[in-house]
Amino acid sequence: MRSERLIGLPRWAKQMLVMSVDIAMGIAATWLAFSLRIDGMHVPSGNEWIPYWFGPLLALPIFIHFGLYRAIFRYTDLAAIKQIVKAVAVYAALYTAVVLAFYIPPNPRSIGVLQPFILSAFIVGVRMFARFWLLSSTIDPRLRVLRRRLLIVGAGHEAVQLANALRSSPEYIQIGFVSDDQQLVGRNMAGHRVFALNELRRVIENYEVSDLVIALESGAQGARRQIIEECKGLPVHIQTAGLTLDSEHSSIRELDIDDLLGRDHVPANVELLNLKNHQKVVLVTGAGGSIGSELCRQILATRPSRLVLFENNEYALYALHHELQQKVNSFYREVQLSPVLGDVRDAHRLREVFKAVKPQTVYHAAAYKHVPLVELNPFEGIRNNFLGTRLTAQVANELGVEDFVLISTDKAVRPTNIMGASKRLAELALQSLANEPGVTTRFSMVRFGNVLGSSGSVVPLFRQQIAKLGPVTITDPEVTRFFMTIPEAAQLVIQAGAMAKGGDVFVLDMGEPIRIIDLAKRMITLAGYSVKEPDQPNGDIEIKVTGLRPGEKLYEELLIGNDPKPTEHPRIMKANEKSISVQELDQEVEALQSILQTRNVPELKNLLLRLVDGYQPENETFDALANAGKPAA
Repeated sequence: MRSERLIGLPRWAKQMLVMSVDIAMGIAATWLAFSLRIDGMHVPSGNEWIPYWFGPLLALPIFIHFGLYRAIFRYTDLAAIKQIVKAVAVYAALYTAVVLAFYIPPNPRSIGVLQPFILSAFIVGVRMFARFWLLSSTIDPRLRVLRRRLLIVGAGHEAVQLANALRSSPEYIQIGFVSDDQQLVGRNMAGHRVFALNELRRVIENYEVSDLVIALESGAQGARRQIIEECKGLPVHIQTAGLTLDSEHSSIRELDIDDLLGRDHVPANVELLNLKNHQKVVLVTGAGGSIGSELCRQILATRPSRLVLFENNEYALYALHHELQQKVNSFYREVQLSPVLGDVRDAHRLREVFKAVKPQTVYHAAAYKHVPLVELNPFEGIRNNFLGTRLTAQVANELGVEDFVLISTDKAVRPTNIMGASKRLAELALQSLANEPGVTTRFSMVRFGNVLGSSGSVVPLFRQQIAKLGPVTITDPEVTRFFMTIPEAAQLVIQAGAMAKGGDVFVLDMGEPIRIIDLAKRMITLAGYSVKEPDQPNGDIEIKVTGLRPGEKLYEELLIGNDPKPTEHPRIMKANEKSISVQELDQEVEALQSILQTRNVPELKNLLLRLVDGYQPENETFDALANAGKPAA
């Protein structure tokens, strides 16, 4: 009978078939036990038939009780084998007790020990054989050719968990494990060989490994990067293993963004993390955004008395509130979570919220940040990023907020676009307020570069393009950017804000700038593909240059001046940059309000040239509504 027809039988029919096989194995086990005992071929007669029929009649109800006929042979695993052993152990104990207690000549008493032992071997063996036969015969023949050859780096608990989870996968052929533990090298684990770590390249090449999964302990970041470097140039897809939410099963996922950066973490200063947040009312504007949502996650871990999520995007607020409420219910029951819909440009709503919740610490992450979009919508960018920040800061000062931290950007330094200029204006608004006499709110700004994995980040885009086999698009081969992960950026923002004295501009140490084309090449090779280049025309994925977008710079800077001061945190510096007075800024805001009414782009850019040091627009800015109603060319 073909395996497909066998699998397709009704459940009751398959159960009856398995029971029949178990009965036959019970009889066969009894015959073999007799034959071994008499050292010859046994031919039963008379009372010798009793053990032959007694065994199966005793076994069936025990096996039914232990669920042996509810199991699916194709997915027999260690847990199923344990259940089989339990059932057979109970059967063996009862069978032996009955045979010894009710001796019926001429049956030897040793049958009571031999028969259960042989039957258990039969049952486990037949079930494992059925598992492998059913799995192999139901795999599409085309998939057998396409099955990927998997090597697991690591030989700990997580690596073994992963191997067991993938044992029945039709997608992979498991080659083995790689370990630096010399006591394990050359041995078998979970049915697979353990190779030495220093033989990694040779094993990948000799066994034609297509997929490498790193299953090391979470703290072994240096070892992970060493392995990634060791595989450089090899056509192998590198991924990582991680436990699922129930912490019982491992799964395969793409490499963490940290592995793309090659950057080590600096442990957080817990005192700084807690200083402005623990048991305080904390409000985050733009809470649903990439940085805002991560700030909320990390602030929640400091156990504030109340966390206010201020956001104008309904769905983003719903999703974040739902996520955080689950954490509150499980771990942070003392924290009050308040989701608030609102706009930082709405003075009435801001005052209403601040009066109601009385925040002590405010993190201002609300901003329009996508350079090309803001370049096409300059007036909305200025209204939201500058006037919205200024208004929120004024309300915070008016209503007694203790600390106000602005999330800024490296694009505010000598900007070439409206977005960067608007963020520098936001910084100037806070600096001018901080310098006013009588101001009690501590205003500070934290400036950093691109965060990997945020909305609009190149990493998710590159992954999508690589999955489609390209092309991977970059704007210019010479474009460089500072990069940092979202969790690291949010953690450093909180610590920087805790060090604020008033009017501080903090700059995060982003490490060395990375060429976008190098990041693209690294992601292509880590996915197991080669880059299609002039000297490698047969490569898998092409990198296509599309040209700089409106307002985009080839490189970004973090400092306007050149004299940053160190702080108590090795990744946080303090900039020393000039500001303007509130009175000067107020005069310019009056002129700005008139420009916003007339939607005059040239006048807007002239105002930015006056106010923002180093503003050098490299592209002509167009209002997206300028051509509204005109026929397309």
